[in-house]
Amino acid sequence: MITKKVNTIQEAIEGIESGMTIMFGGFGLCGIPENTIAALVAASVSDLTCISNNAGVDDFGLGLLLQKKQIKKMISSYVGENAEFERQMLSGELEVELTPQGTLAERCRAAQAGIPAFFTPAGYGTEVAEGKEVREFNGKMHIMEEAFKADFAIVKAWKGDEAGNLIFKGTARNFNACMAGAGKITIAEVEELVPVGTLDPNQIHIPGIMVQRIFQGEKFEKRIEQRTVRQRD
Repeated sequence: MITKKVNTIQEAIEGIESGMTIMFGGFGLCGIPENTIAALVAASVSDLTCISNNAGVDDFGLGLLLQKKQIKKMISSYVGENAEFERQMLSGELEVELTPQGTLAERCRAAQAGIPAFFTPAGYGTEVAEGKEVREFNGKMHIMEEAFKADFAIVKAWKGDEAGNLIFKGTARNFNACMAGAGKITIAEVEELVPVGTLDPNQIHIPGIMVQRIFQGEKFEKRIEQRTVRQRD
């Protein structure tokens, strides 16, 4: 039986170098590979192009890489919770490519499936369409979007086995599912790593063939990005 398990987080991120393009799963602070991000901060890699729905918050998630100015370019759909991101973008320190959320997800899924490009109506007639091929389908204009080309995809799962099979929990499935297998190498950070044969095959969301490295994280912090409470009557 092939095992994808690595013994340390340093083994998991081996080969990640400055200047690379990396996908990070998660939505807001839900389902982000926080241990791997912390390891990349410690490794001091720089000039990264990061593909992620958003950039975390100032002191957590990708915000930690932003603080150290290790990110050169962000490709995201939403960036509203990070003051440092805003500062770097407005000052010209950070290159930003904003993408409609559905397009972002489909560019990941296309890379996962080996599809080089696709047409979508999202963004037609806006800045998103600048420089892109336009075609009409069924009387509606569409723009061509290319699949992402990432060196690494880093995802977070609830459970995984040593063969790389993954199960996500609740909304933490988000971008993790479409990013797994969408990079040349996929690293899976899991909350619980179990032996092969432990997981119910009918419950597996991502098969191990899409994962090259898997490890169990040591520490997970369940943060609430925006706490909203109802006033008492």
